[in-house]
Amino acid sequence: MGNQSSKPAQPKYTPVRSIQDDDELLMKLQTKLGKQDSETEAPLSLTNLTKWETSLLSDPKNQLALNCFTGNNISDIIANTARINLDNQDLFNVNIEFQGGPITNQKSSGRCWLFASTNVFKEFIKSKYHLESFELSQNYLFFYDKLEKCNWFLNRIVDSADEDIDSRLVQFLMGLPENDGGQWDMVVNLVNTYGLVPKTVFTDSASSINSGALNSLVENKLREFALVLRKLSTSEKAADIDGAKEAMLRDIYNILALTLGIPPKPDDEIVWEYKDTFGNYHSVKTTPKGFYKDILKFDAASYFSLIHDPRNTEGLYTVDKLGNIEGGKPIEYVNTAVDNLKQAAIAMLKANHPVFFGCDVGKFGNTQLGLLDVDSWDYKLGFGVDVNLNKKHRLMTGSSQMTHAMVLVGVHIVDGKPVRWKVENSWGEYGSHKGYFVMSDRWFDEYVFQVVTSEKFTSAKLADLWKGKDFKVLPYYDPLGALA
Repeated sequence: MGNQSSKPAQPKYTPVRSIQDDDELLMKLQTKLGKQDSETEAPLSLTNLTKWETSLLSDPKNQLALNCFTGNNISDIIANTARINLDNQDLFNVNIEFQGGPITNQKSSGRCWLFASTNVFKEFIKSKYHLESFELSQNYLFFYDKLEKCNWFLNRIVDSADEDIDSRLVQFLMGLPENDGGQWDMVVNLVNTYGLVPKTVFTDSASSINSGALNSLVENKLREFALVLRKLSTSEKAADIDGAKEAMLRDIYNILALTLGIPPKPDDEIVWEYKDTFGNYHSVKTTPKGFYKDILKFDAASYFSLIHDPRNTEGLYTVDKLGNIEGGKPIEYVNTAVDNLKQAAIAMLKANHPVFFGCDVGKFGNTQLGLLDVDSWDYKLGFGVDVNLNKKHRLMTGSSQMTHAMVLVGVHIVDGKPVRWKVENSWGEYGSHKGYFVMSDRWFDEYVFQVVTSEKFTSAKLADLWKGKDFKVLPYYDPLGALA
């Protein structure tokens, strides 16, 4: 994967702009709306409905738009074809040497964070052992993550037993006792505790590739257990509560084992067989922990998340009540300017290092074309209105959050600045780019929230913030607590 031992030149650090409530956009909108005349006391009146309909259809363009939109998908009608052809070029002047092989597929599950992290890891394995194709077992990590998250949930239920059951916290916990999603620091906890195995050692099951029924069963058992634990916590000894939790987790283990399969334990012997690009056969005996520490030799704990959250000042953040392994690494986010995320990503790609990142993939995305670009749709042309929320406002109002994790494997730089990015996804070989997205740099600005890096690839200032462990704690319901 190139020389990873030498420290690259420190990327230029971009200071965070003063983050205060910027109401300029809202003032403009308020001024515009204030100019409207109202002839009735009630905005929704039959008089206004008639007036609005007449005004709308008086423009022949709107009559055409009515026919188009009622019979077609909105995105297809407002697609900016000229921009799409320009921005969807699969040309990048910075690429990692090894990528793909295979394009992975999480199918009907929320395991993107496990796919993104193992897609990063697989490139180092492929490079080191001269492999054309290789995939790690996401199901192995999935099994142990679910088991650990169930334990995490039960402990939070005991911790909150003195809260009313209809309190915001308890209802938040009950609303989603566990799920498929996760974060980089949760990956760190898993690989440090359980290691990794090749997919040939522990393959997918029907419930790992379509996890809905499994999640429903586990979540409802956890809610049942929560009611029992809340009652025990008011009358029983700690030992009795621990005994009850052990019995509950045994039931969860049985459900997971029967649906996902029985995985090797972290110290069990496994055998990895492979053939390299020279045609040579190899057989390696190790353990899941040994595969991570001795074969991969990737120190996941030395990597941390840079995030761009314009609501908050620069600094180190964590999220209350968010985690997977009890006593493990907390969620750690260094909030900074978006340009610092880009500089870290570019430094990594130039060093032949794929980049784990988190984003809101559902916005301005065209899966068929494999394109992420805020200019590819023109709402103004179709409806006469723009969507005016900026990144800060979208976080404030719940319009946007981190919903998906993928991997950056290339970038196109013009005059020293990124223009577009190459993204490896985990949805199989879809679209024009066979499983990859082309992401415009403006889309990065608006919908990328996280880049995972190490101190080798970012400024000393940001690395020191991470190492200082002086956390600002976001509430458990904050949108930065969303799991990719």
